[in-house]
Amino acid sequence: MVLSAGRAQPADLPAGWARWASLALFAALVGVALVPMHPNPAVAGIAAACAIAAAALLVWRRPPLLLYAALATAGIAVLCYSESWHIGWFAVCLVGVWCGLVGQVRDVALFLAGALAWFAVEWAWIRPDPGWGAWIGGTILSVVCGLLIRQQAELVAQLREAQAGLADRARTEERNRIGRELHDVIAHTLTVVLLHVTSARLAVEHDPADAARALAEAERLSRESLEDVRLAVGVLHEQGDGGRTAPLPDVDGLPALVDRFRSTGADITLAIDGDTSRLHAATGLTVYRIAQEALTNAVKHSPDAPTTVTLTVGPAEVRLAVDSAAEPGSGSGLGMISMRERAESVGGSCQAGPGGSGWLVDARLPLAARRGPLPEEVS
Repeated sequence: MVLSAGRAQPADLPAGWARWASLALFAALVGVALVPMHPNPAVAGIAAACAIAAAALLVWRRPPLLLYAALATAGIAVLCYSESWHIGWFAVCLVGVWCGLVGQVRDVALFLAGALAWFAVEWAWIRPDPGWGAWIGGTILSVVCGLLIRQQAELVAQLREAQAGLADRARTEERNRIGRELHDVIAHTLTVVLLHVTSARLAVEHDPADAARALAEAERLSRESLEDVRLAVGVLHEQGDGGRTAPLPDVDGLPALVDRFRSTGADITLAIDGDTSRLHAATGLTVYRIAQEALTNAVKHSPDAPTTVTLTVGPAEVRLAVDSAAEPGSGSGLGMISMRERAESVGGSCQAGPGGSGWLVDARLPLAARRGPLPEEVS
């Protein structure tokens, strides 16, 4: 039995109505015990008052609990006048239940030992009667029931705390997911839009038609980014169009992604080797997002450096390499963290740093996600 030795007040146990009901039952048992008149009515009255007062303090968990349990039991013992047939002994069982519910382990053990010793003495030396054995068993059973109820209440409290912790963790993970998704979408789109706007600014005087095309492409990308942002935060999940949402990008979107960067004048080459249809949906989305982030960084930091994107689908894993002929630098921003977390979320790995012809992003992912789909795949 799992029980906290130092805990005297189990969480949410018992409720206020249960305290009043238990005290009323105890008082009723005391009243019944007064019916067979005690030889000394004054002593019986004092004992009844002391028993009820002590029980009230015990029920409301006033320390020291062991003292009030002992006083309540002593009052019952006086009223029952060493008669094993007396129904008032049920009040001792009720005290045992409450000791198991609210007492410390030490208090419970001392109360149980004291009550059993009292019944044993009554049985052996004062009023030898087999009926005392029933009260010994009843007291033990009452204390055990109190301990079991207490244990269940503590387990319920722990489960509620764990549930609250899981809910907080889920909210944190959802915020992180949305933040990562927004970073991927906005950073990529703003980089490409900025390149188009710069191209339009340079061409507006010499080639107005080319400037108009660049601005139109920037406008289209901005609208597309707005839709991606709405999708990322879940606004489109419940719409009047039957609940449909825009499809998430996957590995088949890599050519369009590369063409988008090429339209800004970036020198990017794409090579795909293997059957991409074998990729799990979560892996395909991860490949797309890592390539998107890597190309965004390459174009933003070295727009004139040629970049090669190589996707190789092997028997058990897929490798994505984005090699930019740029001056090796350093970076530890959100984008690099996002690429690494995305790779790890499907059981893979991603490294970014000096390598290849300058700066290399190397991601290795399993064909089938090992840790479950990314959160954004669930609609």
